[in-house]
Amino acid sequence: MKKILITGSKGFIGKNLIERLNRTENIEVLTFDIENSTEELEKNIKSADFIFHLAGINRPENPEDFYKGNSDLVGNLISILEKNSLNTPVLITSSIHADKDNDYGKSKLAGENLLKEYSERNKANVYIYRLQNVFGKWCRPNYNSVVATWCYNTANDIELQVNNRDTLIEFVYIDDVINSIVSHLNEVEKENKLYYMVEKTYHRTLGEVKDLLEFFKNNRKNLTIPHVGVGFERALYATYLSYLPKDRFSYELLEHSDTRGSFVEILRTVDSGQFSISTSKPGVTRGNHYHNTKNEKFLVIKGEAVIRFRHIFSDEIIEYPVSDKKLEVVDIPTGYTHNITNTGNEDMVLVLWANEQFDKEHPDTYYLEV
Repeated sequence: MKKILITGSKGFIGKNLIERLNRTENIEVLTFDIENSTEELEKNIKSADFIFHLAGINRPENPEDFYKGNSDLVGNLISILEKNSLNTPVLITSSIHADKDNDYGKSKLAGENLLKEYSERNKANVYIYRLQNVFGKWCRPNYNSVVATWCYNTANDIELQVNNRDTLIEFVYIDDVINSIVSHLNEVEKENKLYYMVEKTYHRTLGEVKDLLEFFKNNRKNLTIPHVGVGFERALYATYLSYLPKDRFSYELLEHSDTRGSFVEILRTVDSGQFSISTSKPGVTRGNHYHNTKNEKFLVIKGEAVIRFRHIFSDEIIEYPVSDKKLEVVDIPTGYTHNITNTGNEDMVLVLWANEQFDKEHPDTYYLEV
C-alpha cells in the first residue's frame, strides 16, 4: 500500500486529485489543509511515500501572505523531511507566473528554489509543475480563474464582463493536469529534469470563451449544441454544467400536440442533425412523404407499429413491423415515400434522428401516399 500525502487537499486541484487516487488500487490518501496543525503535517510526512504539494496562496489581503503561503510552507515541508532524514519524492504545483516580477511570482519562484536545493542535498526526486490557466469542475469562482467565474456567472444569469475580447490565454483542463501529475507515481526511473508543464493545452481568446458559454446557455432555448465531443469545447461544456444551480438541472421542452399525438424536438447539433420524439395514438398513421437528401432513423421505444416504404417510381410496398419487444433502428432511405402506423392498443413512442436541422424554408419533405 502506497501512502500519498496531498497538501491543499480541499482546493480545486486537491479535490480532483483525491477523486482520482480514491479509485486507484493500493493507494492510501493522506491529507493536509489550512485547518490542520504542523504536528499533523509532520505525522503525515513521516508516513508518506510521495508528496503532492498543492497548497498555496493566490489572492491574499496582504502581499507578505504570498510568501507565507507559498515559499514558507515549502520551507516547512522540507524542514520536516530533513529533520526526519527523509528524501521523499515531492511534486509541487507552481505557476507560469513564477518568472514574473510580482509578489505572487516571486513567492512561487522562491518555493521552487527551495525544492531544487532539497533535491540536490538529498538526491530526492522533485517535480516542479509550472501550471498554465487550469479550469474544470470544483474550481472556485470569483477567485483566480476566469473560466470558473464566467461559468458560474453564465449559469446564474450574471452578465459577463470582457475588457478585451482578443486577449489570448493558454488553458489546461483539470483532467489533463491530474493525468500528468499522477503519471509520476509509478515511474521506474525519473527523467533528469526538475521542471514540467502539462503538454495538452488549449489557446482561446476571451471572446471565444464568452461566446461558447453563451452558446451553451442558449442551448436550452434553441436546442442547438455546438461541438462538445472533443477538445476544448468538451472540457468547457463539462465545466459549465458543473456550475449549474441545484434547482436548474432540468428544463422543459416545447410539445406540439394534436389528435394524432405529439411531437417534441430534443436536441439540435451544429452539423449532425437533430433528435426528436413523437407519440401516436392507436391506429394513427404519420408520414406519407419522401425526401431527396434528408435522411432519418426511426426507433420505436414503446408500443408497436409498422413502417411502410414505396420507391416513388414503383408500386411495391415494403413493410417493417417494429415494437419495443425488439429494439431496432430503421433507416429511411431517400427517394422512398414512407409512413408509420401505430398497430397497437396504446400510445406508440418513436425516437427520430434526422441528419440535418429542420429548415421550414427548405424542408426537403414532399407529400406522397405510400
